[in-house]
Amino acid sequence: MVDIRQTIQYANYLKQIGWMVERTAEANYFIKKLPLVGSIVKIQRPDEIRINKIREITKKYRVFQIIIEPKTDLDAKYLLSIGFRLSKSPYLPTKTLQLDLTQTEKKLLGLLRKDTRRAVRQNENIATGFASPEDFRNAWKRSVGLKRYVPPLAHLKALKKSFKKNSLFIMTADGSSGAIFLLADGIAYYWQAFANKEGRKKLYQYKVVWEGILWAKKKGARIFDFEGIYDERFPNKTWLGFTHFKKSFGGYEVEYSGAFVKSRIALL
Repeated sequence: MVDIRQTIQYANYLKQIGWMVERTAEANYFIKKLPLVGSIVKIQRPDEIRINKIREITKKYRVFQIIIEPKTDLDAKYLLSIGFRLSKSPYLPTKTLQLDLTQTEKKLLGLLRKDTRRAVRQNENIATGFASPEDFRNAWKRSVGLKRYVPPLAHLKALKKSFKKNSLFIMTADGSSGAIFLLADGIAYYWQAFANKEGRKKLYQYKVVWEGILWAKKKGARIFDFEGIYDERFPNKTWLGFTHFKKSFGGYEVEYSGAFVKSRIALL
């Protein structure tokens, strides 16, 4: 299955928020112009690394840095062999958690840890509903204030416009918890989420995620991707809390090699 960042929908999303995109042989190349220095190009989890195409784009857009996040260990070894170096700061999560959605709902419920299953059941009557990007962002801003980054409304609107019915903006009726789920090529992604103090206290986010899992299964997704958990190779202790939360839903871990970078001059 294709990673979401290699889909047409995601390419359309990035175009709307200021990136240039070249798409060749079902692969996306994301280019960002920077004042004075030139451009950077990102290629994220492609099914195939086409080095000649990367050289072509590098010349065309005066790229000064190439960033590739390979999908497989074999591709990572190939990048090292041609002079790329592993970055200490990956752009995408290097470890994630995935659920097999081909199982029955009963089996999926059985994968939940005991406390998580209890939280889902005790909140099964809590009203949740679809939210517009505007309402979702407003609730998100109220929940986190100035403490955390909240994407601009234009970005959320672009996301909704690009993924259409394969996107779900859902939140509790009181606006205390919410999440965005995206679906592409058979994989559903737990994209972004928020919860305020009251929502966390009442464990509403467990209900929200469970609703997202059921939505994904109903839409025919085969995999539910939690889109990032703590990775000891690239430690970020702020990820430990939500990693514990995500692991409470079961699933299996998937690892990626990280981000590999190279300058234009070195590539040519």
